[in-house]
Amino acid sequence: MFSGQGLKVAKRLSKIAPFRVMELLARANELASLGHDVIHLEVGEPDFDTPPPIVAAGVRAILEGKTKYTDARGTPELRQTISEFYQCSLGIDVPAERIFVTAGASGGLLMLSALLLDPGENLLMPDPGYPCNRHFLSSFNAEGILVPVDATQNYQLTPSLVEEYWTPATRGVLVASPSNPTGSILGQKVVRQLGEVVRDKDGIMIVDEIYQGLVYENEAIGSALVQVPEAIVINSFSKYFGMTGWRLGWVVVPEAIAMDLEKLAQNLFICPSSIAQEAALSAFDPESIATMEAQKAEFAVRRDYLVPALRELGFEIPLMPAGAFYVYAGLPDEAPDAEQFCHLLLENHFVAVTPGTDFGFHNADRSIRISYARNLSQLKEAVYRIGKLLG
Repeated sequence: MFSGQGLKVAKRLSKIAPFRVMELLARANELASLGHDVIHLEVGEPDFDTPPPIVAAGVRAILEGKTKYTDARGTPELRQTISEFYQCSLGIDVPAERIFVTAGASGGLLMLSALLLDPGENLLMPDPGYPCNRHFLSSFNAEGILVPVDATQNYQLTPSLVEEYWTPATRGVLVASPSNPTGSILGQKVVRQLGEVVRDKDGIMIVDEIYQGLVYENEAIGSALVQVPEAIVINSFSKYFGMTGWRLGWVVVPEAIAMDLEKLAQNLFICPSSIAQEAALSAFDPESIATMEAQKAEFAVRRDYLVPALRELGFEIPLMPAGAFYVYAGLPDEAPDAEQFCHLLLENHFVAVTPGTDFGFHNADRSIRISYARNLSQLKEAVYRIGKLLG
């Protein structure tokens, strides 16, 4: 019998931490299967169903046999539709030749990590931030340099921080607007200034815009491409469009690297899901947009309830989240550290939230992320249960 003793994983795996939120989700689902009323505030997934026109288009695609391989870059029809979205909605000319449809935004960032960074090189990114971003880099023996940020910097990189942390091994920056976990956004002025600093250093600027449609405080946020045309932008059909399980996203890249990215796409993924691509063509229909705008309005109502309610319980939330659907909150002084707090809240009160240690190191053990992608009645019950834990 094969013992497996000769098996070992690559050393780079030691640099990749588990994604705690998925472990929390598994445990929460286990408790729910035992009959407990678990409130899921841990995962970044809208509770709304995918809009009906998108679902109908996906079903039609299956019935019509549109289930074959597509171009590795995505179908010409979807790439052109995304190009028209940039022109009509944001006033930006983004040729379809610069757009690659990907297997989720994660697939896009995985390819960009392979494309742009050699072993030992790094990208600067804010701490706290989405953890998988730095883990993608580790998969190719590159590194994400976490730059501590807080409310005084709007939880975002600033030009002065980029200057301070840039090293000879730095290739560029990776920022997110709106961000996960803080919901903060980059204003157009800061985007332009960051672009200038990175350009002066002959670096690359990657902007995660997967929550682009979910902005509440400044509807004119647009895209980083307005101020930095050479930026590389990542987007997704998961959040605003409600297509999480369809696993579809896109990236916009300068034409100079498009051919090399296509080569990677062919080898790593063959192509994105043909069915999901056909469905996504309907994501930009007026009926779909009306549905998603109504959902965004509901997210705003939830945010406007949750933030004051948590503040009343003693949580520190210095800035109202401007986008996405998360609250990044500092724990009250009397609360235990973040991982213990999340454990007690789930095991004793059946509310799942994510410890700050999933998102970096800066003040992480005294912070938690709460998703408000659940209905208002569940949020109110969750706040009640959190209050019970705090006594």
